Amino acid sequence: MSPTAVYTESTMGAALAIGSLSTAEDGQYQALISELGQTRRVDKQLLDRIVDEATILEPSTYASIHVTLSSSDYNSLNPKLPSFLAQLLSGLTPLGTLHLLNLSAAMQTLPSELTLAGFNVLSSIPDSRHLIAQKPALAPNTSLSLKNRSANSVPLMKLKRNTDPAKKQALWAITSSPSTPVIDAESLLTPEDRARPVPTCEPVNAAAPRRKKACKGCSCGLAELEEDERKASKVVLLDGSQNGEAREVDQAEKERLIQAAKAAPKATSSCGSCFLGDAFRCASCPYMGLPAFKPGEKVEIDFSMDDL
Repeated sequence: MSPTAVYTESTMGAALAIGSLSTAEDGQYQALISELGQTRRVDKQLLDRIVDEATILEPSTYASIHVTLSSSDYNSLNPKLPSFLAQLLSGLTPLGTLHLLNLSAAMQTLPSELTLAGFNVLSSIPDSRHLIAQKPALAPNTSLSLKNRSANSVPLMKLKRNTDPAKKQALWAITSSPSTPVIDAESLLTPEDRARPVPTCEPVNAAAPRRKKACKGCSCGLAELEEDERKASKVVLLDGSQNGEAREVDQAEKERLIQAAKAAPKATSSCGSCFLGDAFRCASCPYMGLPAFKPGEKVEIDFSMDDL
């Protein structure tokens, strides 16, 4: 923790006077500069240049910084007060002092802001509205070297650990010895665990929402229900001609057309006109419904719109 210095007014070192347009107009800023200039060198800055970071203070340059602002200036400074105080702390020399003048009653939280910024507050806000704070001898981010510790400091105790090689070797022998028995995972299984599960399903209910498709070896009746629905369903058939007309047929007609299409290239026609299409076929022609084809070519039926 940084030591707290007792404040004594010093005239050694340079001073910085910070004012605003308001205090320059009423003469307070000029009066402050004249008073400080009688005993030391005084640098001058306006508040807005420091707040806007148009001017960056040189680190550890000023023995004291004096700020004189109006009440409205202090109120407008509140949002940027932490960064403003950080700049002032950097610009002060160790044990340098900060003087805040013409403070209003609304600045009652200023001492806590100064403490958070790293200052030691030396006075509260009296009736004179003047607050003094001091930069510590050591900055808050400064660390002490262990080589420079005082004679009264207590050295750190070294923690003694058990480094017995024999005990370490015994510990590793317990955890990695090949003689340690290994449990066979198969021996933990019971005959019930090894039995292959038999797939079962609930009886089908035609009134209930449809479940997934019937499984292989279905025993609940869903496979029979799907087959009945398939036989009763209609399909849309394209005749395969260039204009491609579609017609609706049942499943039995679909199967007949498939078998006829497979047999078409091998069949012989008694009238010699079966391959020309339905318009040239007799009523009992087995190729009725098939598209026209050339003798010997493979006949294909488009069932891409099946089950619509």
